Amino acid sequence: MFDVNYIELFKNFPPEIAIFLMSMLPITELRASIPVGLTVYKLSLFTTLFYAILGNILPMFFILYLIDPVSKFLMRNFKIFEKFFNWLFKRTAIKFEGKYARYGAVALVLFVAIPLPVTGCWTGAIASFLFQIPRQKAAILIIFGVTISAFIVTFITLFARGAFLYLI
Repeated sequence: MFDVNYIELFKNFPPEIAIFLMSMLPITELRASIPVGLTVYKLSLFTTLFYAILGNILPMFFILYLIDPVSKFLMRNFKIFEKFFNWLFKRTAIKFEGKYARYGAVALVLFVAIPLPVTGCWTGAIASFLFQIPRQKAAILIIFGVTISAFIVTFITLFARGAFLYLI
């Protein structure tokens, strides 16, 4: 299911658009788009970061503004979605509640910033909805987390390629 060759998937797109689109996907986000931009497409550091960050934060706005009305519509009109969203919201609240209560806004930033599977912009936007973080505050925190994540992934990519010395 997750065995997708993203380079092949976006081969007919200009490299900048491929990086932008790859960053929008919840599975790849920055974790794949930055290494692909720097190593496969050989884009400049600035170009790669620009398109990767922009592509990663764009879905956040749709999630922040549409998850509430869409989930309410689905819950109201389909019993299965009502059960699913009640389960999801309750489960997520239990898992994240203590961390958010303890660490506040820093928890959301770190959650988005750590470039691991099931963390990132998409999940951070859903978590901010569940914990009723105001949209504008959530957007700022998520953008900050995405930027940190982009620099972490870039550092790891350059370090792994031995190219970090070229930046000094």
